[in-house]
Amino acid sequence: MIEAIHLSKRYPNGTLALDALNLRVEPGEIYCLLGARGAGKTTVIDLFLGFTLPTAGRALIDGIDVAREPLRVKASAAYLGANTAFYGRLTALQNLELLARLGGRPDRTRADCERALREVGLPEPAFEQRVAGFPPGMVRKLGIAAALVKDAPAILLDEPLSGIDPKTTAEVVELLEALRDDGKSLLITLEDPFWARQLADRVGILQEGRQALTRTRDELRYESLEKLYLEYLRGDSRPG
Repeated sequence: MIEAIHLSKRYPNGTLALDALNLRVEPGEIYCLLGARGAGKTTVIDLFLGFTLPTAGRALIDGIDVAREPLRVKASAAYLGANTAFYGRLTALQNLELLARLGGRPDRTRADCERALREVGLPEPAFEQRVAGFPPGMVRKLGIAAALVKDAPAILLDEPLSGIDPKTTAEVVELLEALRDDGKSLLITLEDPFWARQLADRVGILQEGRQALTRTRDELRYESLEKLYLEYLRGDSRPG
C-alpha cells in the first residue's frame, strides 16, 4: 500500500511544491497522478522514495513511514522513471543481478533475472548486451523487469510512458496492468490524460502542488478526463 497523509513540501526558498496531499493506493490498484510540468508530481515521488523530506505530513509505504525508516522502506518499494539510469557497461542480466542485491534481494538467482526479462518481452540476445546501447523502450522494460525481480509490494513510476514509441507504450501499459493484477500498488505520474484514463483505477489531478480532484474509473464513465484536465490546465476550474 502507498499512502500520503497531508503530505507537504516547502523548499528553503519559500516555494510550496506540495500542499497537504492525501491519497491511498491499495494492493491491486493503479493510481495515476496527472499534472503539467511543475505541478509537483516528481516531488511526490521523491518524498515516497526518501530523496527529500516532507515539511509536514507523512509518506507511508507498506505501512512504513519513509522519513523515519528509509532503509526499511527500500525493501518494500521499486522505482521506475523516464530517465532511470542503469549501469551502461553492464549487461541487462548483470544489471538485474546487481540491483537485486542492492535492493535487499540477494536470494534472486540468474534464472530469476532471466525469467523477468522474458516476462517483459526483452529479446533473449539482449540479455547479454550492454545496456548502454539500449533504446528507450528497452530501458523501460528493463526497469519493469527490475521491479519484477525485487517483487516489492509498492511500485512508483515517474512518467514511465514518456519518450517511447506507440507499440512499446502499449506493451508497457500491459505490463503495468499485469503488475496490478498481481496485487501490487502502483503510483504513476503522467502528463497524458488518455493513458491515465486507460490505466487508472483512480486518477488525481495536481495543480501547482495542490490536489485539484480525484476520480474513480467508474466516475470517469460519466465525465471526460481530457476535458477536466484541460480545464485545470487553463485555470478554468478550482480544486474540489
